[in-house]
Amino acid sequence: MKNLFRLLALSMAFSVVAGVVHRCVAQPASGQPFVVEYYYKTKWGHADEFLSLFKKNHYPLLKKEVEMGRMLKVWMDQPRYHTTEDGRWDYRVTIVFKNATVANEPFDEDALKKQLYPDQDTYKREEQRRFEILDAHWDLPVKTVDLEGK
Repeated sequence: MKNLFRLLALSMAFSVVAGVVHRCVAQPASGQPFVVEYYYKTKWGHADEFLSLFKKNHYPLLKKEVEMGRMLKVWMDQPRYHTTEDGRWDYRVTIVFKNATVANEPFDEDALKKQLYPDQDTYKREEQRRFEILDAHWDLPVKTVDLEGK
């Protein structure tokens, strides 16, 4: 019964997120920055390993995209205290893209990966490991709510 409720809750959450993503992608780009939060929940005891691999292999790619102007800013947060297991996440990476069009258009990251990581076998093995030690990962486009406006 507990698993049924968990499955139902996950299904509802994915439906909500899918609706949000659809609305965000469907809206015309206004030239405003577009923010996406990326959540990572690691298997117990692997948060430090995940962070080490992220900083080694993924963060340099993100920094390069900031230098190129595709992204405006990238940062990572982690909770100060713990939550329930169902709501737990270990790291949240927030990326501010130049605009929604840039965030949603295809971007060939392979050339950057080959430039930054000539040893592609090691890079691929470490990136595979980074995802093997995850329990969950989800992306959430967000928008600012104008509390002063109508």
